[in-house]
Amino acid sequence: MLAIAALLAVAAPAPASADQADPRLDDLFRTLQGGELSFGEARGIETRIWGIWLETESAAAEVLLRDGMDAMRDFDLDRAEESFSALVALSPDFAEGWNKRATIRYHVGDYQGSIADIKRTLSLEPRHFGAMAGLGLVYDALGEPEPAVEAFERALELNPYMPGIAQRLDRMKQQLEDRRI
Repeated sequence: MLAIAALLAVAAPAPASADQADPRLDDLFRTLQGGELSFGEARGIETRIWGIWLETESAAAEVLLRDGMDAMRDFDLDRAEESFSALVALSPDFAEGWNKRATIRYHVGDYQGSIADIKRTLSLEPRHFGAMAGLGLVYDALGEPEPAVEAFERALELNPYMPGIAQRLDRMKQQLEDRRI
């Protein structure tokens, strides 16, 4: 898009966002992983974590992030990928930019591109349970159940309050067990 190109032409590369380095995350993860929470309490903590991960340090990065998310909502996956690609070019240390592009790449069937973006996300924010769950989904789509199971297990270690992932993990483990019989 012309608007994205114009934005990148005038924007200086942004420093790493505080998203993955924010000190509030440590306490939130300790609470999420440390005890018995109601589903509502866990969702509240998860929402706060996602909110921090979505914080950008520049107006240009914020515009690209919002445009990409709006495009995702509107199922305009080409525009979303363009916005997120511009975002990771502008802010290469912003973990959520990589994660969002990985999600788009998964949805368009670019599984290898999605895996590469997920690995970048996880190198920036190793606790990114969304990226780890996404990695499991990619491996599942590729018909690779063993790495999918490993990714889902790790995602649930990071955030034990993801019932959809827990159910999918249980089904995959059962399928693997059935194959062994």
